[in-house]
Amino acid sequence: MSPASVDVHPEDTVLEENEERTMIDPTSKDDPKFKELVKVLIDWVNDVLVEERIIVKQLEEDLYDGQVLQKLLEKLAGCKLNVAEVTQSEVGQRQKLQTVLEAVHGLLRPHGWALQWTVDSIHGKNLVAILHLLVALATHFRAPIRLPEHVSVQVVVVRKREGMLHSSHITEELTTTTEMMMGRFERDAFDTLFDHAPDKLSVVKKSLITFVNKHLNKLNLEVTELETQFADGVYLVLLMGLLEDYFVPLYNFHLTPDSFDQKVHNVAFAFELMLDGGLKTPKARPEDVVNLDLKSTLRVLYNLFTKYKNLE
Repeated sequence: MSPASVDVHPEDTVLEENEERTMIDPTSKDDPKFKELVKVLIDWVNDVLVEERIIVKQLEEDLYDGQVLQKLLEKLAGCKLNVAEVTQSEVGQRQKLQTVLEAVHGLLRPHGWALQWTVDSIHGKNLVAILHLLVALATHFRAPIRLPEHVSVQVVVVRKREGMLHSSHITEELTTTTEMMMGRFERDAFDTLFDHAPDKLSVVKKSLITFVNKHLNKLNLEVTELETQFADGVYLVLLMGLLEDYFVPLYNFHLTPDSFDQKVHNVAFAFELMLDGGLKTPKARPEDVVNLDLKSTLRVLYNLFTKYKNLE
């Protein structure tokens, strides 16, 4: 470590001997991918909490006291935490944070997450810790968002030693690839097919094409390309109607979607129809299907195939 050569805020110099404080290097904050990550996460939190009339504008200022994190976790996990609703004192805030983070850890630890946040770091408005926490929650709960990949920040660590401030730079990786982040959960047969048995993959695709055409042909529709023809969600919605034997009102979805959001709406609506039909939530995200991710599309169709393969 070298003596501090970075711009340090006055309050950051009031450190006890051997105490350490971290801050994001200002140049990292200007990185477009970092800004995008922050924006995507803020928009997601606000979407989840829209019924609570909570609007988050700045992560470190709005999440540090545990109030928003409590509401976010309760909404995502469908649970109620045993905490005081409003806590003004620092002790009360820390107790609430402790309870919320223990509940988060109970959910994430079994999946091998490195827990890169603490009560102290969140309450201390450490943005890196807050981002690590939100990325973990968004990934665990399969948030319908696309996190920018390979986002890293330079973090300045300032420590007081023998009365002098010393600083060092470390790189914090906030996101990797979508595949790797989602891969914390379970690999399945499609991962194996893609990685080790591309020849068998074509057999699976042919079986799925035969299956979907058996039903879509009733509407004079034909699928030849699984990757592209389900990407706008229209065929998925119509297929669900055929499999469950009902007419889907045209006002429920976009028959000729012309934007990414309309396509995502269609695929998400098809997922809702699947849940109504007693199927499990698809492992894929609507955005992945719209983005022509073949593996995601195959997972969704195979889900249907396993339930309806014997349906005439």
